[in-house]
Amino acid sequence: MTFRTGAFKRRIAWAFGLQLVALVIVGVMGILNVAPWEAVIVLIVITTVLACLVAQHEWGQVRMLARLMAGWNDAKSDPETFHPAHLPRHTDADVASLARGLHGFATRLADYDQRERNFTRDASHELRSPLTVIRMSVDMLAEEEGLSEFGARSVCRIKRASRELEMLVEALLVLARDAGTPVDTERFVVNDVLQREVQSAREMLCGGLIELRLEQPVAFALDGSPRVFSVLCWQLLRHACQQIERGSVVVRVDPGMVSVRNVAPAEDVADSDAELRGTDRDGFELAIARQISDRFGWPLELQTRTTRESVSVARIRFPDAVPVRANRHDGPAR
Repeated sequence: MTFRTGAFKRRIAWAFGLQLVALVIVGVMGILNVAPWEAVIVLIVITTVLACLVAQHEWGQVRMLARLMAGWNDAKSDPETFHPAHLPRHTDADVASLARGLHGFATRLADYDQRERNFTRDASHELRSPLTVIRMSVDMLAEEEGLSEFGARSVCRIKRASRELEMLVEALLVLARDAGTPVDTERFVVNDVLQREVQSAREMLCGGLIELRLEQPVAFALDGSPRVFSVLCWQLLRHACQQIERGSVVVRVDPGMVSVRNVAPAEDVADSDAELRGTDRDGFELAIARQISDRFGWPLELQTRTTRESVSVARIRFPDAVPVRANRHDGPAR
Protein backbone atom coordinates (compact mmCIF):
# COMPACT_ATOMS: atom_id res chain seq x y z
CA MET A 1 0.00 0.00 0.00
CA THR A 2 1.12 3.56 -0.75
CA PHE A 3 0.27 6.43 1.56
CA ARG A 4 0.17 10.11 0.64
CA THR A 5 2.60 12.39 2.41
CA GLY A 6 0.95 15.37 4.11
CA ALA A 7 -2.58 13.96 3.87
CA PHE A 8 -3.15 14.59 7.58
CA LYS A 9 -2.04 18.23 7.30
CA ARG A 10 -4.20 18.84 4.22
CA ARG A 11 -7.34 17.46 5.83
CA ILE A 12 -6.74 19.44 9.03
CA ALA A 13 -6.08 22.57 6.94
CA TRP A 14 -9.35 22.06 5.03
CA ALA A 15 -11.28 21.55 8.27
CA PHE A 16 -9.96 24.68 9.99
CA GLY A 17 -10.12 26.67 6.74
CA LEU A 18 -13.81 25.89 6.37
CA GLN A 19 -14.29 26.75 10.03
CA LEU A 20 -12.64 30.13 9.45
CA VAL A 21 -14.86 30.82 6.45
CA ALA A 22 -17.95 29.84 8.43
CA LEU A 23 -16.91 32.08 11.34
CA VAL A 24 -16.35 35.02 9.00
CA ILE A 25 -19.78 34.52 7.37
CA VAL A 26 -21.51 34.17 10.72
CA GLY A 27 -19.66 37.23 12.07
CA VAL A 28 -20.69 39.35 9.05
CA MET A 29 -24.30 38.17 9.46
CA GLY A 30 -24.19 39.24 13.10
CA ILE A 31 -22.69 42.66 12.30
CA LEU A 32 -25.27 43.32 9.57
CA ASN A 33 -28.08 42.18 11.86
CA VAL A 34 -29.03 39.50 9.34
CA ALA A 35 -29.15 36.98 12.19
CA PRO A 36 -29.67 37.54 15.91
CA TRP A 37 -26.63 37.38 18.12
CA GLU A 38 -27.95 34.29 19.89
CA ALA A 39 -28.02 32.41 16.58
CA VAL A 40 -24.53 33.71 15.73
CA ILE A 41 -23.12 32.40 19.00
CA VAL A 42 -24.80 29.00 18.48
CA LEU A 43 -23.38 28.76 14.95
CA ILE A 44 -19.89 29.65 16.18
CA VAL A 45 -20.08 26.91 18.83
CA ILE A 46 -21.35 24.37 16.28
CA THR A 47 -18.57 25.10 13.76
CA THR A 48 -15.91 24.92 16.50
CA VAL A 49 -17.24 21.57 17.75
CA LEU A 50 -17.32 20.20 14.19
CA ALA A 51 -13.71 21.28 13.60
CA CYS A 52 -12.61 19.60 16.85
CA LEU A 53 -14.44 16.39 15.88
CA VAL A 54 -12.70 16.35 12.49
CA ALA A 55 -9.29 16.85 14.13
CA GLN A 56 -10.04 14.09 16.66
CA HIS A 57 -11.08 11.75 13.84
CA GLU A 58 -7.89 12.46 11.91
CA TRP A 59 -5.85 11.75 15.05
CA GLY A 60 -7.52 8.34 15.38
CA GLN A 61 -4.71 6.38 13.68
CA VAL A 62 -2.08 7.80 16.06
CA ARG A 63 -4.36 7.08 19.02
CA MET A 64 -4.81 3.50 17.78
CA LEU A 65 -1.03 2.96 17.68
CA ALA A 66 -0.76 4.45 21.19
CA ARG A 67 -3.38 1.98 22.48
CA LEU A 68 -1.54 -0.91 20.87
CA MET A 69 1.72 0.17 22.53
CA ALA A 70 0.00 0.60 25.89
CA GLY A 71 -1.36 -2.94 25.70
CA TRP A 72 1.90 -4.49 24.50
CA ASN A 73 2.95 -7.66 26.30
CA ASP A 74 6.25 -9.32 25.41
CA ALA A 75 4.84 -12.79 26.02
CA LYS A 76 1.47 -12.50 24.27
CA SER A 77 1.39 -9.59 21.78
CA ASP A 78 1.69 -10.15 18.04
CA PRO A 79 4.06 -7.83 16.12
CA GLU A 80 1.80 -8.10 13.06
CA THR A 81 -0.74 -5.84 14.77
CA PHE A 82 1.59 -2.92 13.91
CA HIS A 83 1.89 -3.85 10.23
CA PRO A 84 1.07 -0.86 7.97
CA ALA A 85 -1.20 -3.10 5.88
CA HIS A 86 -3.76 -2.94 8.70
CA LEU A 87 -4.03 0.85 8.41
CA PRO A 88 -6.78 2.53 6.35
CA ARG A 89 -5.80 3.63 2.84
CA HIS A 90 -6.25 7.34 3.64
CA THR A 91 -3.70 7.20 6.48
CA ASP A 92 -0.95 9.80 6.31
CA ALA A 93 2.48 8.58 5.22
CA ASP A 94 4.07 9.85 8.47
CA VAL A 95 1.67 7.73 10.55
CA ALA A 96 2.38 4.76 8.28
CA SER A 97 6.11 5.31 8.76
CA LEU A 98 5.59 5.31 12.54
CA ALA A 99 3.62 2.06 12.29
CA ARG A 100 6.34 0.53 10.10
CA GLY A 101 8.99 1.44 12.68
CA LEU A 102 6.91 0.00 15.54
CA HIS A 103 6.38 -3.20 13.53
CA GLY A 104 10.11 -3.60 12.95
CA PHE A 105 10.90 -2.88 16.60
CA ALA A 106 8.24 -5.35 17.83
CA THR A 107 9.52 -8.02 15.43
CA ARG A 108 13.12 -7.62 16.61
CA LEU A 109 11.95 -7.66 20.22
CA ALA A 110 10.01 -10.90 19.67
CA ASP A 111 13.03 -12.47 17.93
CA TYR A 112 15.30 -11.42 20.80
CA ASP A 113 12.89 -12.90 23.33
CA GLN A 114 12.80 -16.16 21.39
CA ARG A 115 16.60 -16.31 21.19
CA GLU A 116 16.83 -15.67 24.92
CA ARG A 117 14.45 -18.54 25.67
CA ASN A 118 16.33 -20.85 23.32
CA PHE A 119 19.69 -19.98 24.87
CA THR A 120 18.66 -20.16 28.52
CA ARG A 121 16.64 -23.35 28.04
CA ASP A 122 18.25 -25.43 25.28
CA ALA A 123 21.80 -24.09 25.09
CA SER A 124 22.19 -24.20 28.86
CA HIS A 125 21.61 -27.96 28.84
CA GLU A 126 23.91 -28.46 25.86
CA LEU A 127 26.67 -26.45 27.56
CA ARG A 128 26.38 -28.04 30.98
CA SER A 129 26.37 -31.65 29.76
CA PRO A 130 29.91 -31.75 28.28
CA LEU A 131 31.26 -29.79 31.25
CA THR A 132 29.81 -32.41 33.59
CA VAL A 133 31.47 -35.16 31.57
CA ILE A 134 34.81 -33.32 31.67
CA ARG A 135 34.59 -32.79 35.42
CA MET A 136 33.77 -36.45 36.11
CA SER A 137 36.50 -37.66 33.76
CA VAL A 138 39.10 -35.40 35.38
CA ASP A 139 38.12 -36.59 38.86
CA MET A 140 38.49 -40.21 37.74
CA LEU A 141 41.82 -39.48 36.05
CA ALA A 142 43.14 -37.76 39.19
CA GLU A 143 42.59 -40.99 41.12
CA GLU A 144 44.68 -43.06 38.68
CA GLU A 145 47.74 -44.68 40.25
CA GLY A 146 51.15 -44.05 38.76
CA LEU A 147 50.23 -40.66 37.35
CA SER A 148 53.40 -38.66 36.65
CA GLU A 149 54.04 -35.25 38.11
CA PHE A 150 53.54 -33.65 34.71
CA GLY A 151 50.27 -35.56 34.30
CA ALA A 152 49.09 -34.44 37.75
CA ARG A 153 49.78 -30.80 36.87
CA SER A 154 47.95 -31.22 33.58
CA VAL A 155 44.94 -32.75 35.33
CA CYS A 156 44.97 -29.85 37.77
CA ARG A 157 45.02 -27.30 34.93
CA ILE A 158 42.18 -29.09 33.12
CA LYS A 159 40.17 -29.16 36.33
CA ARG A 160 40.76 -25.46 36.91
CA ALA A 161 39.87 -24.55 33.32
CA SER A 162 36.69 -26.64 33.40
CA ARG A 163 35.64 -25.01 36.67
CA GLU A 164 36.27 -21.55 35.27
CA LEU A 165 34.33 -22.40 32.12
CA GLU A 166 31.47 -23.81 34.18
CA MET A 167 31.18 -20.62 36.24
CA LEU A 168 31.50 -18.50 33.11
CA VAL A 169 28.57 -20.38 31.56
CA GLU A 170 26.56 -19.84 34.74
CA ALA A 171 27.36 -16.12 34.67
CA LEU A 172 26.39 -15.74 31.02
CA LEU A 173 23.15 -17.62 31.60
CA VAL A 174 22.30 -15.31 34.50
CA LEU A 175 23.02 -12.19 32.44
CA ALA A 176 21.28 -13.55 29.33
CA ARG A 177 17.93 -13.58 31.09
CA ASP A 178 15.81 -10.46 30.88
CA ALA A 179 15.98 -8.24 33.97
CA GLY A 180 12.25 -8.70 34.51
CA THR A 181 12.47 -12.50 34.42
CA PRO A 182 12.22 -13.86 37.98
CA VAL A 183 14.95 -16.19 39.26
CA ASP A 184 14.65 -18.98 41.79
CA THR A 185 14.90 -17.37 45.21
CA GLU A 186 15.35 -18.81 48.66
CA ARG A 187 16.83 -17.77 51.98
CA PHE A 188 20.44 -18.90 52.22
CA VAL A 189 23.39 -18.16 54.52
CA VAL A 190 26.16 -16.43 52.62
CA ASN A 191 28.82 -18.04 54.83
CA ASP A 192 27.85 -21.52 53.64
CA VAL A 193 28.15 -20.49 50.00
CA LEU A 194 31.46 -18.74 50.61
CA GLN A 195 32.93 -21.80 52.33
CA ARG A 196 32.15 -23.91 49.28
CA GLU A 197 33.54 -21.35 46.85
CA VAL A 198 36.72 -20.78 48.85
CA GLN A 199 37.32 -24.53 49.15
CA SER A 200 36.77 -24.92 45.42
CA ALA A 201 39.18 -22.05 44.73
CA ARG A 202 41.82 -23.70 46.95
CA GLU A 203 41.54 -26.86 44.88
CA MET A 204 41.93 -24.82 41.70
CA LEU A 205 45.14 -23.20 42.94
CA CYS A 206 46.82 -26.63 42.97
CA GLY A 207 49.68 -25.83 45.31
CA GLY A 208 50.28 -22.32 44.02
CA LEU A 209 51.94 -19.47 45.90
CA ILE A 210 48.66 -17.79 46.84
CA GLU A 211 47.20 -18.28 50.30
CA LEU A 212 43.41 -18.20 50.38
CA ARG A 213 41.65 -17.43 53.67
CA LEU A 214 38.05 -16.98 54.76
CA GLU A 215 37.33 -14.78 57.76
CA GLN A 216 33.76 -14.82 59.05
CA PRO A 217 33.36 -13.01 62.38
CA VAL A 218 29.65 -12.59 61.59
CA ALA A 219 27.05 -14.42 59.54
CA PHE A 220 24.03 -13.21 57.62
CA ALA A 221 21.49 -14.56 55.17
CA LEU A 222 19.99 -13.29 51.94
CA ASP A 223 16.66 -13.78 50.20
CA GLY A 224 17.77 -14.45 46.66
CA SER A 225 19.44 -16.94 44.38
CA PRO A 226 22.41 -18.78 45.94
CA ARG A 227 23.56 -19.72 42.44
CA VAL A 228 23.76 -16.04 41.41
CA PHE A 229 25.60 -15.17 44.64
CA SER A 230 27.99 -18.07 44.05
CA VAL A 231 28.74 -16.87 40.51
CA LEU A 232 29.38 -13.32 41.75
CA CYS A 233 31.76 -14.46 44.50
CA TRP A 234 33.61 -16.81 42.17
CA GLN A 235 34.22 -14.02 39.65
CA LEU A 236 35.66 -11.78 42.38
CA LEU A 237 37.82 -14.62 43.73
CA ARG A 238 39.13 -15.45 40.28
CA HIS A 239 39.87 -11.79 39.57
CA ALA A 240 41.70 -11.40 42.90
CA CYS A 241 43.82 -14.50 42.29
CA GLN A 242 44.73 -13.40 38.77
CA GLN A 243 45.98 -10.00 39.96
CA ILE A 244 48.89 -11.47 41.93
CA GLU A 245 51.38 -14.28 41.37
CA ARG A 246 51.96 -14.83 45.07
CA GLY A 247 50.64 -13.39 48.29
CA SER A 248 47.29 -13.82 49.98
CA VAL A 249 43.61 -13.46 49.13
CA VAL A 250 41.30 -12.88 52.10
CA VAL A 251 37.52 -13.18 51.93
CA ARG A 252 35.86 -11.51 54.91
CA VAL A 253 32.22 -11.47 56.01
CA ASP A 254 31.13 -8.29 57.80
CA PRO A 255 27.61 -7.16 58.72
CA GLY A 256 25.76 -6.78 55.41
CA MET A 257 28.97 -6.91 53.41
CA VAL A 258 31.44 -9.35 51.85
CA SER A 259 34.93 -8.17 50.93
CA VAL A 260 37.63 -9.85 48.82
CA ARG A 261 41.14 -8.53 49.45
CA ASN A 262 44.39 -9.55 47.83
CA VAL A 263 47.82 -8.52 49.11
CA ALA A 264 50.93 -8.73 46.93
CA PRO A 265 54.45 -8.52 48.42
CA ALA A 266 56.35 -5.26 47.89
CA GLU A 267 59.00 -6.88 45.68
CA ASP A 268 56.34 -8.26 43.34
CA VAL A 269 54.79 -4.80 43.08
CA ALA A 270 58.14 -3.28 42.10
CA ASP A 271 58.81 -5.97 39.50
CA SER A 272 55.40 -5.64 37.87
CA ASP A 273 55.03 -1.83 37.89
CA ALA A 274 56.48 -1.47 34.40
CA GLU A 275 54.18 -4.09 32.96
CA LEU A 276 51.04 -2.80 34.66
CA ARG A 277 51.62 0.89 33.97
CA GLY A 278 49.10 2.06 31.37
CA THR A 279 47.21 -1.22 31.28
CA ASP A 280 43.67 -1.98 32.44
CA ARG A 281 43.62 -4.45 35.32
CA ASP A 282 39.84 -4.74 35.29
CA GLY A 283 39.43 -8.11 33.62
CA PHE A 284 36.46 -9.89 32.14
CA GLU A 285 35.60 -11.42 35.51
CA LEU A 286 35.21 -8.00 37.10
CA ALA A 287 33.00 -6.82 34.24
CA ILE A 288 30.69 -9.80 34.82
CA ALA A 289 30.68 -9.11 38.58
CA ARG A 290 29.69 -5.49 37.94
CA GLN A 291 26.80 -6.52 35.71
CA ILE A 292 25.52 -9.05 38.24
CA SER A 293 25.77 -6.53 41.10
CA ASP A 294 23.87 -3.94 39.06
CA ARG A 295 21.22 -6.48 38.01
CA PHE A 296 20.43 -7.66 41.56
CA GLY A 297 21.00 -4.43 43.49
CA TRP A 298 24.17 -5.52 45.32
CA PRO A 299 26.50 -2.48 45.14
CA LEU A 300 30.08 -3.34 44.25
CA GLU A 301 32.93 -1.08 45.43
CA LEU A 302 36.56 -1.31 44.31
CA GLN A 303 39.61 0.16 46.00
CA THR A 304 43.33 -0.21 45.26
CA ARG A 305 46.19 1.28 47.25
CA THR A 306 49.94 0.76 47.03
CA THR A 307 52.15 1.31 50.05
CA ARG A 308 54.74 -1.27 51.07
CA GLU A 309 52.33 -3.82 49.69
CA SER A 310 49.79 -3.64 46.90
CA VAL A 311 46.28 -4.11 48.29
CA SER A 312 43.19 -4.49 46.12
CA VAL A 313 39.79 -4.66 47.79
CA ALA A 314 36.37 -5.47 46.35
CA ARG A 315 33.36 -4.96 48.62
CA ILE A 316 29.83 -6.16 47.97
CA ARG A 317 27.10 -4.59 50.08
CA PHE A 318 23.75 -6.26 50.66
CA PRO A 319 21.03 -3.80 51.74
CA ASP A 320 18.57 -6.61 52.53
CA ALA A 321 20.91 -8.77 54.64
CA VAL A 322 19.24 -10.82 57.39
CA PRO A 323 21.41 -11.32 60.53
CA VAL A 324 22.10 -14.88 61.68
CA ARG A 325 22.79 -15.79 65.29
CA ALA A 326 26.41 -15.39 66.28
CA ASN A 327 27.09 -19.04 67.13
CA ARG A 328 26.02 -20.11 63.66
CA HIS A 329 29.75 -20.37 62.79
CA ASP A 330 32.60 -21.16 65.11
CA GLY A 331 34.99 -18.54 63.77
CA PRO A 332 37.35 -17.73 60.92
CA ALA A 333 37.95 -20.55 58.46
CA ARG A 334 41.49 -21.07 57.27
